[in-house]
Amino acid sequence: MPTDTTNEQKMTNEHRTKTDVALRAEELTLTYVTPRSTTYAVRGVSLQVGARDFAGIVGPSGSGKSSLLYLMSGLKTATSGAVYLRDFKYSHATPNEQLDFRRRHFGFVFQQPFLIPYLSVIENVLVPIERPGPNDMARGLELLDSLGIVDLAPKFPNECSGGERVRAAMARGLVHRPDYLFVDEPTASLDISTGTRVMEVLKTQTTHGTLLVITHDLEILDDADIVFRMRDGALVETFQGALARDQGPS
Repeated sequence: MPTDTTNEQKMTNEHRTKTDVALRAEELTLTYVTPRSTTYAVRGVSLQVGARDFAGIVGPSGSGKSSLLYLMSGLKTATSGAVYLRDFKYSHATPNEQLDFRRRHFGFVFQQPFLIPYLSVIENVLVPIERPGPNDMARGLELLDSLGIVDLAPKFPNECSGGERVRAAMARGLVHRPDYLFVDEPTASLDISTGTRVMEVLKTQTTHGTLLVITHDLEILDDADIVFRMRDGALVETFQGALARDQGPS
């Protein structure tokens, strides 16, 4: 369904024009070419996300939602199209310029936590901060506490469960108050109660920046400002908040 064919979607488009746009994708396409075929991971996707918005991307496996997240965050290079972060044409910057921008402005929470095994949990949390001070330590511990794992601060990753390591990675993504936080399936390995708790913590990102979440769990997007639904690499629907769940399975 085109994004401008319902009243709800028209309201969404109007909301975009009134919001301070922090992230804009224009006709993003990602293809994988072999001698026999061309596969489209992302097909001509254009979208906007406002500053301090909570945005979600949903879709079945293979729909291109993870590829779209990687294109917007610069972890993959688009075949064509552009990504703008405010007025900065991020997708066309040099690799060093992109790396510097990511270090200063991005936070990531991947499905795999990728903790550094020889650092303690709190040391892992503070990795995004070049020279962490007492205030940074206090914030890191506060985040671990809000995620229910502050007692694990001095322990090492191999002393933590899989779910605990995921929560430590969430604290790491938030600790430096990034302008953009990219999150991939945050509740996939968590029980319902813990998943609800971590989403409340992740949503604190919108007090200072943009939150973009990929998920199969539409319930965690009930209060999202904008939700994008993908299928076969294309953006097929756009909704606000709980409207996403009313449109059927992802």
